[in-house]
Amino acid sequence: MRTIGVDLAAGAPGTALAEIVWADGGARLTRLDVGVQDADIVASVTSGDAWLGVDCPLGWPDAFVDFVGAHHAEREPALGPVEGHADWRRSLVYRVTDHVVKERIGRWPLSVSTDRLGVTALRGAGLLRRLVAAGFPLDRAATERLFEVYPGGSLRLWGFDTTGYRVDATRRALLLDELCSRVPWLDLGDFSARAIAKADAFDAVIAALSTRAGALGRFERPGADAIEVARREGWVVLPEGTVEGLAVEAAAL
Repeated sequence: MRTIGVDLAAGAPGTALAEIVWADGGARLTRLDVGVQDADIVASVTSGDAWLGVDCPLGWPDAFVDFVGAHHAEREPALGPVEGHADWRRSLVYRVTDHVVKERIGRWPLSVSTDRLGVTALRGAGLLRRLVAAGFPLDRAATERLFEVYPGGSLRLWGFDTTGYRVDATRRALLLDELCSRVPWLDLGDFSARAIAKADAFDAVIAALSTRAGALGRFERPGADAIEVARREGWVVLPEGTVEGLAVEAAAL
């Protein structure tokens, strides 16, 4: 099995891709690239054993989509008259899956509809179309081989202190040391320095580990009442279980 983790940015600068090969109860980081184009991502999953995790929202809140369409057409939105206060806006700002993230990790993720993250999501929408055209099986509700992942959230659920790691290489070095001490079955090869130097590269590695949790089915799936919404809005795969347990069943898969 191969898991591909992508820390997606609005353009190739800031986008990183990590590939982890899982076999015989262990895992080896075989690729860690920065400055990655869409074509590179699509090419990385052309073989049948690849699973892809992308750190990027895969859709927008249903209510936000309706609201923008209603405003454009000068009709009343489904939410009713525009109020503008925080409670009224919440369904426009956060997806169903974002509420689950808040419950699991204790903080709201960035909003795809009101933060700059939306620019990255525009690129993500194009990437999804390219993956479909290449025949890669995907479903925004995490029922196929594509997952929306959240590296910082995964780290918190695995018990790591994520304070400042995105902006401080020293913090990333400490995190990587702790990770390696907890999962000695992970061989980082010659890529440790790159993961420490570039936050995007570090997150791509964590995204590839999170993708393993998705491939093993170790995450909370959308319930029957949320599955159709998740197919439009996307669904964040937050791992259940320990990071140490990701190597279990490697030979069977």
